[in-house]
Amino acid sequence: MFKRKAPAAVPPSAASASTPSEPDSVRLLTELLARPTQEGVLDAALAQAGPLLGAQVRGLGILRRGQDKVAAVLDYPRSLLGVELSGPWVSGRVRALTDGARELYAANGPEVTAQLDAAGMRAVGLSLVVPLADRGRGLGALLLDWTTGGTVTPAQQETMTRFGAAVGGLLGLIEGREEWRQAARQLTVAVVEAVESREFDALGHARQVAELAVQLGRGLGLSGRELDEVWYAATLHDLGKIHGENGHAQVGANFIEGVATLGEVQRAVRHHHERWDGQGEPDHLTGEDIPLYARLVAVANTYVRVGSVERVKAQAGKALDPRLVAALEKLNPDQR
Repeated sequence: MFKRKAPAAVPPSAASASTPSEPDSVRLLTELLARPTQEGVLDAALAQAGPLLGAQVRGLGILRRGQDKVAAVLDYPRSLLGVELSGPWVSGRVRALTDGARELYAANGPEVTAQLDAAGMRAVGLSLVVPLADRGRGLGALLLDWTTGGTVTPAQQETMTRFGAAVGGLLGLIEGREEWRQAARQLTVAVVEAVESREFDALGHARQVAELAVQLGRGLGLSGRELDEVWYAATLHDLGKIHGENGHAQVGANFIEGVATLGEVQRAVRHHHERWDGQGEPDHLTGEDIPLYARLVAVANTYVRVGSVERVKAQAGKALDPRLVAALEKLNPDQR
């Protein structure tokens, strides 16, 4: 993907100084996706830029989310993260700026330039701007800086043009995934709130249960997809009440049966009224035979209903998993 035509023959000493090493595309892709978030991709891209250029550089990763902001740094202070920054990347092409950070300073106001000064950016003698785009839509940029001389050859610019195209494609892919993820969550909340609106005092119940269940899950070491599944299980746990209270756990589970990505969520919805002592429903499961997500939802649901950790503790070892009740006590939601 990053292979380029061989440049014209040059003396060995000149080649070692100006020609970037060819990357292993599979390894490079693996490293770029080690943290599959837009910020993670930018961090990895900055780390790989120096080896690709065969140079020691510092850099900023810029992400466009309405306003361009610093989302990653390489050998610059982390205090720059989140700073809104205008810059010389709007042209859409890789550019070498031989006057260093002059354009960057000219594009920003005194408050921002003071932060750039504190980061030592006035010392930059050469910058390489690598715009990041996906299907013609600008998503951000890499800004790579030399502070001790340096040059940018046509071969290096070509390499970084191809690298920027790959990074931009990954950013676009992740952005699309995140947009769909947020849309799915918003749709889920809308459906649940429509069900809750049938009972005035139920409005917002699922949201509160979901927030607490996710906090409990995070305290157990769950992360990523696991926390997403906990959120969906807690948000959808009372979906079946659209057909009434009786048997609503089974009804809710039936609604999402067949959704391949929600298999664990369906199990949690079905079993969130099981009891630790086996006296629950629908299958009279006991102890850790009850799915973990269902036990998390049960503890969060009970707390939201009764509003007191002490009243929840009375159910530990009876209706509720005592370990999760202890985790709730540690969270101390009464003080929030």
